[in-house]
Amino acid sequence: MQGYSYPPGGPPADLLVEGRGRTLGEAVANVALGMLNAITPLEGITERETYRAEAEGTDLQSLILNILDEILFLNDSEGLTAKSLTVEIDEGRFRASAVGQGERFSAATHEVGIAVKAVTYHMMKIERTTDGYRVQVVFDT
Repeated sequence: MQGYSYPPGGPPADLLVEGRGRTLGEAVANVALGMLNAITPLEGITERETYRAEAEGTDLQSLILNILDEILFLNDSEGLTAKSLTVEIDEGRFRASAVGQGERFSAATHEVGIAVKAVTYHMMKIERTTDGYRVQVVFDT
């Protein structure tokens, strides 16, 4: 079962992704997977490589934006796409680390999705729910 969705009501020409999880890290990981799935459909990705990303912030919003930005940067600069992703969030120190299992994009074997240019604060939501967390992020495409 996927933990992300593309709810209606996103800004035109942008991508709105909602992630849910038992923990804040799981919800953020699901947002990242939703972003990566839009860039390259994840059903064509295998778990050949492990990669890591780390980020800091001054509050939860900046921390979430920064870790998603690091994941996007690795995708843009090195072609790394995760099929699975674990994100750990230290809410007290505003630090995050992500570990992805996936592979590098190859035009010969992978489908091309949309181009994601940036992570934004626009319409960002972080909510505690009865089941855990819900995080909503808009990506500039």
